[in-house]
Amino acid sequence: MSYQDNIAELASLRDAQGAPWNDISPEYAARMRLQNRFKTGLEIAQYTADIMRKDMAEYDADTAQYTQSLGCWHGFIGQQKLIAIKKHFGDTNKRYLYLSGWMIAALRSEFGPLPDQSMHEKTSVPGLIEELYTFLRQADARELGGLFRALDDARASGDEVKAKDLQNQIDNFQTHVVPIIADIDAGFGNAEATYLLAKKMIEAGACAIQLENQVSDEKQCGHQDGKVTVPHEDFLAKIRAVRYAFLELGIDNGVIVARTDSLGAGLTKQIAVTNEPGDLGDQYNSFLDCEEVDAANMKNGDVVINRDGKLLRPKRLPSNLFQFRKGTGEDRVILDCITSLQNGADLLWIETEKPHVGQIGSMVNRIREVVPNAKLVYNNSPSFNWTLNFRQQVFDAWTEAGKDVSGYDRANLMSEDYDASDLAAEADEKIRTFQADAAREAGIFHHLITLPTYHTAALSTDNLAKEYFGKQGMLGYVSGVQRKEIRQGIACVKHQNMAGSDMGDDHKEYFAGDAALKAAGDDNTMNQFG
Repeated sequence: MSYQDNIAELASLRDAQGAPWNDISPEYAARMRLQNRFKTGLEIAQYTADIMRKDMAEYDADTAQYTQSLGCWHGFIGQQKLIAIKKHFGDTNKRYLYLSGWMIAALRSEFGPLPDQSMHEKTSVPGLIEELYTFLRQADARELGGLFRALDDARASGDEVKAKDLQNQIDNFQTHVVPIIADIDAGFGNAEATYLLAKKMIEAGACAIQLENQVSDEKQCGHQDGKVTVPHEDFLAKIRAVRYAFLELGIDNGVIVARTDSLGAGLTKQIAVTNEPGDLGDQYNSFLDCEEVDAANMKNGDVVINRDGKLLRPKRLPSNLFQFRKGTGEDRVILDCITSLQNGADLLWIETEKPHVGQIGSMVNRIREVVPNAKLVYNNSPSFNWTLNFRQQVFDAWTEAGKDVSGYDRANLMSEDYDASDLAAEADEKIRTFQADAAREAGIFHHLITLPTYHTAALSTDNLAKEYFGKQGMLGYVSGVQRKEIRQGIACVKHQNMAGSDMGDDHKEYFAGDAALKAAGDDNTMNQFG
């Protein structure tokens, strides 16, 4: 409904109410209505699920149409990302947000900083989703408020052309609300616990939920050691639990991202149930590190499995965990991915130990032999040393091609001594094109960085502290922060406006008319910023 249509509808409603509503302005009410487009989290979940499904179809038709996101740990961070995206690119097309369980654990838990082991409060996950969308909706209200005030100024000056252009901008306004891919870790418990938490996340606005195949109470960060996976049937029960949560809440096209940590996980807590040779449980157990035994040499408390008439004793560690055979990680990943897609997952996430297009592509090609349209979400993780990894990849490629690499020390390629070298330039170009290359050659639909603002906050704070508490004093802040904000047009330089002061003034005028006490008078120091 257009701006004018909203005004007309509200005018009819006001007139029908008679004298008690005489002081209600249909135009002001229309403005408030447009500034609050989404009334519930479920409206957001449906709107963003439709976006993701459209983007997935467009990627299937053209792999250059991949999507991206950056991880968030606070609503303000997510808001500023989308404001920046609209400022620099004009629209939010194919740009999402990622909600990282790692960052919630490290930055949002009441226990203080925690490792990524699902020890943080599970309620903090839907809480952050709601917070992110609150800030994104406020960004809508703030930007539209600016358009409304500009429209009033254009009318007051009699500039009908500008007024018409502003009304067109209002009618075609693009919201800051975008899909959030939300990390539910390993489900924070059994399938029922997963279902209950998924419902809260969807009600908060999540259209895409990422679930991993680790044991919930043994969960580790995907880039650390000691990961323990669950048998497939346990994981599939949780995938179904998330799907039921979407269906119950009416988000029939909600997106499930099935993550496998099997590439780096060498342990399992359970021997899978198997009913016949070759079934899913038997395939899971076939990767166990076993030795053949007979009744005569069995030890007290041994656990054995029967396969093809032979008794096999899986290797059990003092932790009571069972070990997989070394070198089986990739085969387990393939089985995980195919099984997940065949049982309700929409997208895959393969956690790897390095960013390597060839490695990822080889696994995706095997998966696509069974599921041709398999697509990935990929973690462009800060846990990787991108500079060293890609310099070593170039070094190895040059070596294989017979190119002279005698001037380089492979183990020391991170050194600044190589920054201006041809090898470093080629590696940087491969980093620059990694996402496009991987989208084209490795089936990656969505690229994300899990922890970017964790690192940018630390880096910018370090630089500010060094200057401000050092010899630069206040100039450290002015030159390193404020002057750059002004010159780069960062909206937050007017921090009162960003916090909602101007919108508050608008509302005071709506509610109290000429009696409104506004903050944006001549003595407001924000006027210094133009």
